[in-house]
Amino acid sequence: MLRFVTGNEGKVREAREYLPEPVERVDYDYTEVQSDSLTEIAAAGARESYEAIGDPVFVDDAGLFVEGLGGFPGPYSAYVEETLGVERVWRLAEGECDEPRRASFRAVVAFCAGADVETFDGSVRGRLVAPRGEGGFGYDPIFEHTGRTLAEMSTKEKNAISHRGRALAAFGDWLAER
Repeated sequence: MLRFVTGNEGKVREAREYLPEPVERVDYDYTEVQSDSLTEIAAAGARESYEAIGDPVFVDDAGLFVEGLGGFPGPYSAYVEETLGVERVWRLAEGECDEPRRASFRAVVAFCAGADVETFDGSVRGRLVAPRGEGGFGYDPIFEHTGRTLAEMSTKEKNAISHRGRALAAFGDWLAER
């Protein structure tokens, strides 16, 4: 049994599609360290969660990185979405970035089963566009990949190319080799 420390059941469903073992959601509110590095944030969360729970666990951290904004909002994506909103992030990028407004979603999955933490990266490249689409959540309406925003894709289509899915697939491959 793999224990995924998250409050998001949607992430758990996605993890179950990629991992070779059953996945159980664990609700533990670990301290999110402040860092410009997704890897550092996820590794610290996995380590703290392992120490608190006493069983092997994995966590993830993700963000939207806009090239023309120096990678902003990056690891601060959730906070920026909460405080500024997706529309204002789009307007900022529209005003500050030249076309094609390149961006990427990045995710890191961190697994801790003792002293060491293993990390696995995933990313999907795209560009920022004016909001469109009714599906998804967060930045999905302004992130276009292969001609459609993530909000215009079905959950199945989005998960097939997602940054988290790619990180989970790398984690799953690593688990299969062990």
